[in-house]
Amino acid sequence: MSVHSEARRISVPQLMAYKGQKKIAALTAYGAPFARLLDDVLDMILIGDSTAMVAYGLPNTLSITADQLAAHAAAVVRSTSHACIIVDMPFGSYQESPQQAFSNAARVLAISGADGIKLEGGVALADTTRFLVDRGIPVLAHVGLMPQYVNTMGGFKAQGMNDESAERILEDALAHEKAGAFGVVLEGVAEALGRRITESLGIPSIGIGASPACDGQILVTEDILGLSGSRIPKFARQYSDVGAVIRSAVEHYAADVRNGTFPALENCFGVKRPETPQ
Repeated sequence: MSVHSEARRISVPQLMAYKGQKKIAALTAYGAPFARLLDDVLDMILIGDSTAMVAYGLPNTLSITADQLAAHAAAVVRSTSHACIIVDMPFGSYQESPQQAFSNAARVLAISGADGIKLEGGVALADTTRFLVDRGIPVLAHVGLMPQYVNTMGGFKAQGMNDESAERILEDALAHEKAGAFGVVLEGVAEALGRRITESLGIPSIGIGASPACDGQILVTEDILGLSGSRIPKFARQYSDVGAVIRSAVEHYAADVRNGTFPALENCFGVKRPETPQ
């Protein structure tokens, strides 16, 4: 007889219950070191397709694969025990059909052990959300500025800046809620629209460049730590310059190697310590 261990990790239903009760704090992680540091502070960790840009130095999110994201997500899952873990479905892994989406999402979750997936798309992808949810895969929808649509959107531009665009994005969010999504990421939208969508939804909205009224916020961890280079996105806030700390440590290490002070004898094996005089 199997015995189910008591769940310690925040679940998708718990995240949904935070709506109107508690703001959801979320960040990205792509590997074990950051995941361990973030875990007990956050409600949700996302292995985003931003892995392509942050971890691989690629110009956009379009070329990362489902297997790559699954491997990163598995490292995050192994290194955490508290936060709910959601993984992005990459470009081309779910748009063809609901059946394709299920096959790839099921594989990603099986490999990684993550709690759910995120997909980008408006009303046209709502049927895919329903197909996945009906088959046991929790879905976090993503509307507004959608990085996987960078070529059709003409770049990373704020969305919902006029009435027609705003109404379309509201319809996108509502369609995914109706289809069973447990939440909606609102990226790069006009503040008033982010507020309106949040008030219209019965599920949590998670903002990234949206509105303080959203039910939660998510950012790329490297952006808040000063690890993303010289340009910080308008929607982010740098809370520390960890990059400067790392560079300083590396400079000290390199100097010690070059001047012969590292390694010292205490860093070596088979070296007898001198006896202490009596």
